[in-house]
Amino acid sequence: MGDRFNTVAGWALFAGIIALGGAIVSSKIFHDERPEKMGYAIEGVEAEGAAGGDTGPGLNTLLATADVAAGEKVFAKCAACHTVNSGGANGIGPNLFGTVGEEIGKGKGGFAFSPALSGKGGSWSFENLDHWLKSPREFAAGTKMTFAGLGNPADRANLIAWLNTQGSNLPLPAADAAPAAAAEGANTAEAGNAANAAEAPAENAAAK
Repeated sequence: MGDRFNTVAGWALFAGIIALGGAIVSSKIFHDERPEKMGYAIEGVEAEGAAGGDTGPGLNTLLATADVAAGEKVFAKCAACHTVNSGGANGIGPNLFGTVGEEIGKGKGGFAFSPALSGKGGSWSFENLDHWLKSPREFAAGTKMTFAGLGNPADRANLIAWLNTQGSNLPLPAADAAPAAAAEGANTAEAGNAANAAEAPAENAAAK
């Protein structure tokens, strides 16, 4: 009886050792041969956070090519709080007639601006309006404006161009030079400078 028990116990111990060794070996193999990148790449889909920021045309270019009629349609999102006609009454927000170019947070028939805006300083330039329309809270922390903002740069430019026609009529900026044209202009200027430098010694020699 004792010999049989010892035999069974021995085989059980041996089986345990084999199982433990197998687990160690398999984990070692998996760890060493695990691919560096897990999963499968999907063509045409960028990894989250791989790209960021606006990469399209700048504000000047967007304003120079703005669609005023489209800007009027974008203003429909603002009409619940703002009027824009000359002499129009203030609502939840101030009347916006003649806003482009005005001082920030001033006038507007005594509208009660938040300290965040009334103390901001500066004027409603195209750049400031673009920043404001993108994110009012980022432009003036503490503003009473609850609108989240317009994320599309073209929508903002179209709206600004349309607002400009409502009592401001400031000249819109010229479009930014295309990168290729700017580089070509720089190369031409450098070539001209080099030519002038080469001609100077020849002229000096002739004068002698």
